[in-house]
Amino acid sequence: MIRIKARAPTARGAVLPMLWGAAAVGYKVGCPLAQQDGLGARIVTSAVFFAVGTGLVFHARRALQRELRLARRAADAAQNVVLRPLPPRLGGLDAAAAQLSADRGARVGGDLYEAVATEHGVRVVMGDVRGHGLAALGTVAALLGSFREAAHDEPDLGRVLRRLDRALARHLRERARFEHPASGAPDPGAPVAEEFVTVLLLEIGGDGELRALNCGHPWPYLISGASVEPLTGADPLPPLGPFPLPADLAAHECGRLPPGASLVLFTDGAEDARDARGRFFSLPDALADAVRHHPVAPQALLRTVFAALSEHTGGTPPDDVALLVLRDGRGREPAARDAGRPAASRPQPARPG
Repeated sequence: MIRIKARAPTARGAVLPMLWGAAAVGYKVGCPLAQQDGLGARIVTSAVFFAVGTGLVFHARRALQRELRLARRAADAAQNVVLRPLPPRLGGLDAAAAQLSADRGARVGGDLYEAVATEHGVRVVMGDVRGHGLAALGTVAALLGSFREAAHDEPDLGRVLRRLDRALARHLRERARFEHPASGAPDPGAPVAEEFVTVLLLEIGGDGELRALNCGHPWPYLISGASVEPLTGADPLPPLGPFPLPADLAAHECGRLPPGASLVLFTDGAEDARDARGRFFSLPDALADAVRHHPVAPQALLRTVFAALSEHTGGTPPDDVALLVLRDGRGREPAARDAGRPAASRPQPARPG
């Protein structure tokens, strides 16, 4: 569980206020002018105490700003460790991801994403923890840690999802004991008992075949040429947390990722964002505008969408937003497919008769 503690006040930080206070008391007690009742003396005394008060206010303001900067640096460092930057190339795919937090104070969010190249293919997770801020970041860390191990260990995507489900349950039990040490279990009315996470697991095989398991998360968009369509319209499973997983967890077959096509995974904060008139942000339209004239690299696509989202909301969106883009840069011509095979297993050209 991730916790960030505020730094306790130091003796050095208390020296200046004490000096200001001592100067004010010394003036009032020891200065003859402070003992007079004339108008001029009162004005001078008021000016002295006003200067002392202003100095104390500015000192307190600077101290609070310094503590806020330190807290933000710690939060940024924690989030950078949890949400590691994706490599630009991943198993033959061009990759890019970014997250925008709605919590300006903590600058951390409840969205999670990761993509790893495994012997089973490129496996991707995108999720959204209920709420945002530091409490949600602990849940994000627990789930991503489990995924990074299970993605390599488990040959079946359903078993990866079960590992995530167990990790979430274990994390919530530990959090409940921390928040409710007397009972050892979460109070039914406590926030811990109401936690849930939407999760999308995606697997991209070597030939571009797509398999997915979806627990209450929006389906990604498939960009092929200038066309932007949902990957599938299948009904998702319930989110992780409140309900047990079904006994049968067969991955959903979602076709193939064509060469040059892109997948855009996102959290619901992207499509729930509204403008001043209450209109929702249209992510498909923003994606279509970005690729209307020519293919766009994943990083450029992210910048375009986030700029359109910022313009639509007039600044920071009301909810966390995460986007992850994967573009198939692998050629599937025979020469490209055979490049990784041993020489003995490659198809041999016909000999002239």
